[in-house]
Amino acid sequence: MSGTADVLIIGGGIVGASVAYHLAEAGCANVVILEREAAQGCGSTGRATGGVRAQFATAINIRMSRYSIDFIRNFKEATGHESGYDPAGYLFVATTEQQLDALKANRERQRLEGVTNVEIIGAADIAALVPQLRVDDVVGGSFCHTDGFVRPLSIMKGFTESACERGVRVWLETEVKGIAVDGNGVAGVMTTRGFVSTRVVVNATGAWAAEVARMAGVELPVVPLRRQLVCTKPLAAMPARFPMVIDLTDGFHFRPDSAAAAAGAAQGVLLAWPDPAQTPGFNTEFEPEFVEKILPRARHRVPCLAGALIEQSRCRAGLYEVTPDHHAIIGEAAGVRGLYFANGFSGHGVMHSPATGRLLAELILDGEARLMDVSSLSAERFTRGQLLTETSVI
Repeated sequence: MSGTADVLIIGGGIVGASVAYHLAEAGCANVVILEREAAQGCGSTGRATGGVRAQFATAINIRMSRYSIDFIRNFKEATGHESGYDPAGYLFVATTEQQLDALKANRERQRLEGVTNVEIIGAADIAALVPQLRVDDVVGGSFCHTDGFVRPLSIMKGFTESACERGVRVWLETEVKGIAVDGNGVAGVMTTRGFVSTRVVVNATGAWAAEVARMAGVELPVVPLRRQLVCTKPLAAMPARFPMVIDLTDGFHFRPDSAAAAAGAAQGVLLAWPDPAQTPGFNTEFEPEFVEKILPRARHRVPCLAGALIEQSRCRAGLYEVTPDHHAIIGEAAGVRGLYFANGFSGHGVMHSPATGRLLAELILDGEARLMDVSSLSAERFTRGQLLTETSVI
């Protein structure tokens, strides 16, 4: 089989689906999404924790979040599908004055970008918000009640089905074998279903972004990094609804496993921690030994978790697509016309997918991003030494 497309999107996860949706909304429907798996969402989208937040440290991330959260809040009106948005909030907990000062500085930056509902709160307020927390070593924190949770697969499905209603095609079980480039840039893509002629390719392949970029002769500084999630069995001491809680001491964070409840299963608590010993690689196997690493941190901050039992069937591992500065790469490749990047989100791909889709659609169709200036997210920042600094990475 062979064919043609105005735009070919490699990767059928939430980011690729958003790009297709926004292209179709803008009138560009001759779009093909290539997905190598038998179903969409088998990569990072289906393994994500499903959080959305505006509490970031850099202006560009705050802007991406602000637009995306508004879009997700109105997702059903836009697509006819549910996003699962639950504004339960994000609570950052500081145990040193230095951490608290950083949260205060972040809040001022957030205010400048129009996010005015982030509160700096004390230990007593934190204890009132989540009574299960140990707060004797807490000096304060920040809380935003419009941060919260979403259902990533539902959003991906909404983007995809809305796009397909407008003519977008999804090719499942289709692997990319090469990207053809000529003197004018991208010329097409060789797949396991044949050659597709196109002048525009969007790399939305998550942790595999560097491998796909290399097919067009481009080096992209994106590496895969495993993150593991531990799920407990239901605990009577924990309420059904509480915020995402992030302990800035070591990055331990937890949230209710509301996805289990949505699927009709018993709801436990999801525990996560960025293990500094983790090295880059494509391993997505959950290691039972990780439970013994994370439980002491969980018990320290949430004493009632001392008696928690682990729901092994819901423990999982997924891949972050990490860049050197933990910011996304969005834009056209400098050396290959027609090759666009939507990569390197470093754990923020789900929450920033609405903004990313619109930005890519604008760049492709209009030649510029009108939603916001994303020049700071170009891949060239790494060769120019103009890296960004995001302190709010979990």
